[in-house]
Amino acid sequence: MGYRKIKLGRYDFAGYGAFTMYSVCSLSIPLMIVAIGKSLDFPLDDGGMAAGGVLHMIRSVAMMVTLLCCGWISAWFGKRITMGISIIMIGSGILCCALAPAYWMLIPCLLLAGLGEGISEGILTPFVQDLHPDSPERYVNIAHSFWSVGIVVAVLAAGGLLALGVNWRLILGVFGLLTLLASLGFLWKENPSEPYPETHSASSWQAVLRCTAAISRVPRFWRCCLAMFFGAGAEFGLTFWAAAYIELTFNTGAWVAGLGVGVIALGMFIGRTVFGYFARPHYLRYILLYSAAATIPVTLLLSFLRPGMMPPAVLFSVLFLLLFISGIGISPYWPTTQVYGVGNMPELDSTLLYVYFSAMGIPGCGFFAWFMGFIGDRFGLSGALMVVPVCLTIFIVTIFLECWVWGRKPGVSAS
Repeated sequence: MGYRKIKLGRYDFAGYGAFTMYSVCSLSIPLMIVAIGKSLDFPLDDGGMAAGGVLHMIRSVAMMVTLLCCGWISAWFGKRITMGISIIMIGSGILCCALAPAYWMLIPCLLLAGLGEGISEGILTPFVQDLHPDSPERYVNIAHSFWSVGIVVAVLAAGGLLALGVNWRLILGVFGLLTLLASLGFLWKENPSEPYPETHSASSWQAVLRCTAAISRVPRFWRCCLAMFFGAGAEFGLTFWAAAYIELTFNTGAWVAGLGVGVIALGMFIGRTVFGYFARPHYLRYILLYSAAATIPVTLLLSFLRPGMMPPAVLFSVLFLLLFISGIGISPYWPTTQVYGVGNMPELDSTLLYVYFSAMGIPGCGFFAWFMGFIGDRFGLSGALMVVPVCLTIFIVTIFLECWVWGRKPGVSAS
């Protein structure tokens, strides 16, 4: 099959803006967690890592609530309107975080943001797929690459401004306002000649329950869910703790730590864009398996890096190179696992499948964000990074068993 030209429209760019600002808001807290911890009395270098991890675990709980309902919500209101409302919720929550006077006040603010993020997580991917039903594996990967664009934006803004002495509250406030503006891409008046191609999904609780029961009876669904859980743990565990790892382990400032996260994001952007361009149904299992296998030794090397091992210039060059390669390696797990699973179960409701896959990935993000903080309090963040290759190993075993042992089809379609 030839490579058809990629065609983009208004709602593609709305989706890209949503991915970007969703990413900015999701990563803004971990990027500034050291400064926030000092300001709100849970310093990370004095036993506060678990408290920092709890913030995202609580956020993940809120995301789960709306994730499990968003298929029904979008069926009633349409994906376009649902997405616009979710972006407003995210922006409002982050804006409120900027005003939080104490640690405990961050919790309701992040709950609000998490509720919006849960809807976005469940709806954004099928929102893009409905725009391009003929080749979703390409457009979904490309759209997910804008998550990495958001990381770069957050890094340059948060890291640079913190290094210049700008208060973290002002930075979070600006992020919240920009996110509110991104909602206009969905909520602005539609062009009647180019409406968003809404697709019908389960629109009642009874229909949702019937579709859910059908999904739950398919073993392949549970294998893909397991892959999502550990793939998400590897991806988000690395991106969540990378800034704190660099800042505390190598005694750097927020700017250098942020650049490290930006290097991961650059790798993810390149990886998802390239994988998205070349992705074809029968290539997906190879992308998942080989990228995970190649990332294990890289993340292992990261955990063994220490100050004084080599001259500083060489040390940071090696560190950033490993982070860049890790970003490429972890880039396909989330979108490609979802597309693989949905494509191999065409008889099931695709929107609900995307929702439930995300509903397994989000707990992976929350659990491993907390667990790595828990390990970090006891063994340091270098020890906590060992969790990432462990997640990747389980991911590889799951993908191998699914695609080569139990799976009846090697790709999204029979080959």
